[in-house]
Amino acid sequence: MAASASPEFQQAHVELCNLTLSYLKPMALQCAIELDIPNAIHRHGGAASLADLLATVSVPERRRPYLPRLMRYLSVTSILALDPQPSTGGEAMYSLTPLSRLLVDDVLVNGCTSLAPFVLSQITKYHVTAAMHLSEWFKGDDKGVAEMPFKAAHGMDFWEAMRDDLQFNGVFNAGMGSSSKLTLDFVVTKCGEAFDGISSLIDVGGGTGSAARAIARAFPHVKCSVLDLPNVISGIPPGDDDGTVQYIAVCDARLE
Repeated sequence: MAASASPEFQQAHVELCNLTLSYLKPMALQCAIELDIPNAIHRHGGAASLADLLATVSVPERRRPYLPRLMRYLSVTSILALDPQPSTGGEAMYSLTPLSRLLVDDVLVNGCTSLAPFVLSQITKYHVTAAMHLSEWFKGDDKGVAEMPFKAAHGMDFWEAMRDDLQFNGVFNAGMGSSSKLTLDFVVTKCGEAFDGISSLIDVGGGTGSAARAIARAFPHVKCSVLDLPNVISGIPPGDDDGTVQYIAVCDARLE
């Protein structure tokens, strides 16, 4: 029997194909967030037909025939759920899964902030390009100070990219903020006793201060400060600086 006919070979082939094409899943997830599909489904009561989405999602007329392909992929990968034969009859309905509910802006859906900004902060051109240069990085000879793959790909390190690209800076800080809010909700609720004997706290590299603000609000006796780079501190939205946290901008050398 040919090796290609064995169950082990066939299973390995399937796994290899899945692995090779797995990059499409985060790309489709990013696309769904940027098209606001999870929020669109939520606004339709948690389930929406393709016609509902076509009427809601901002897509040019000539691109609309391709939306069903994206929706089919999102359902096959369990990012969304698909009911092909709803009990009421009519069109197939797409609904939110536990995963995609985390991407909805309405805090009442999950009891926490949306994690969509976190997803977008981790799937950027900077991250993807650096990952695609891994083999070149391994083969390269720095002949001096070793560079990380990110710098080898972009000619600058991560923090330099944040400083020079204000859009990237905003996306990354928003992502860290949404992740911090979720984590701190748990910490404040389940581990509050850890702050009983603390009078002050400094969050070094604390970004826009989401974590520090959550702690300061939950434990008013703790004086919280955030140290970060000038481009991070200057990018804090006015509404986020409510006076509960002191922000201190420091130069790169002092942070390092």
